Amino acid sequence: MNKPFPHLEPAIESGALDQASSLFVTTQDGLRLHVWEYCTRAAPGVPIVCLPGLARTVADFDVLAPVLAKGPPQRRVICIDSRGRGRSEYDRNHLNYSLVVETTDIISVLTALAVSPAVFVGSSRGGMLAMQLGAAHPTAVAGIVLHDVGPVIEARGFARIKSYVGKLPQPRSFEEGAYMLRRLMDTQFPKLTDEQWLGAARRTWQMTDGVCRETYDARLALTLAGFDIERPIPPMWNAFDSLAHVPVMVIRGANSDILSVETVAAMKLRRPDMEAIEVPDQGHVPLLQGELLQQIARFAERCESAASAKLTASSTYQPAL
Repeated sequence: MNKPFPHLEPAIESGALDQASSLFVTTQDGLRLHVWEYCTRAAPGVPIVCLPGLARTVADFDVLAPVLAKGPPQRRVICIDSRGRGRSEYDRNHLNYSLVVETTDIISVLTALAVSPAVFVGSSRGGMLAMQLGAAHPTAVAGIVLHDVGPVIEARGFARIKSYVGKLPQPRSFEEGAYMLRRLMDTQFPKLTDEQWLGAARRTWQMTDGVCRETYDARLALTLAGFDIERPIPPMWNAFDSLAHVPVMVIRGANSDILSVETVAAMKLRRPDMEAIEVPDQGHVPLLQGELLQQIARFAERCESAASAKLTASSTYQPAL
C-alpha cells in the first residue's frame, strides 16, 4: 500500500528553476505525482499544462515552460511527471501505466491545483492523453498542441520505441549515454550537436550515487509487450474530432516515424483551421527550442483570444422571450 500523503504537498525545494516551484499531488489511488509549477493562479494568461512522452519527464519542458510563463502575458505553467516517471512515484502494478489511469491522474492534478480550462502541450503519449482528456472533459481544454503525435500512431515507429524502452544498457557517464543515444537515433536527428546529445542523455538518465539510472520505471516496457506490428494501434479520430471547439496545433518532425505526413493531411481535412508545423532534420519528437518556442507562445495567445470571444458571446447572449 502507498503511504498516505496530503492531497497537495510542496517539495522541499522551491524556485529550483526560473520562477518555478516543485510540488507533489496525490492521485485517486494514493500515488504521488511530481509537478513543476511556474507562476501562480493569479497570472493573467491562460494556464498551460505540459505532458511528457511515454518514457520522458518534465525536463523536456525546461526551456519552453519559462518562456510561456514569462509571456507577455504571464501564464501559470504546470508540468506533470506521469506516474513511474521522473520524480513521481513508481506504481507497483505496471498495468496502471495506462492511458485511462494517467488521464485520471491529470484530472487529479487539475483539481488539486484548480487549473481549468488550460492549453495542453502534449508530447507523443502526452498528446494522446490530452486528446483523451479533451474528449472526456471538454470544458477543461482551451487548446491543444500535439507534439509529434496524432490520431494515428505509425506501427513502425512504435516498434522502434518498444525496442529500447526499459532495455537500454546502463552507461557509465552522461557522455557515454550521449554516444549511445546518438547511435540509436542518429537517423532521426542527423544534425544534433555534441552538446544537444549530451543534453538528451541528461534527460534520459539521472546520476544517483555515481550510477546512471533511467529517469523512468523500466517496467514501462511490460506495457508494450503485447504490441504486434501486424495489429496497428486503434486510431483516436473520435477523440481528435471532439476537439472541434478549441484551437489545435500539430508539430511534426520531418523525420518522424510516429506521425506521418498522411495523418497530418487527414487531420487538416477535418480541421482546416489547424496550425501545422514541420521541423526539418528532426524526428520523434522535435526539440522544443528556437522558433518553436515563440510559435507555441503565439498559439497560446490565439487560444486566449478564442476563449475571450466565447466568454463575450455567452455574456451578451439574450434568450428569446
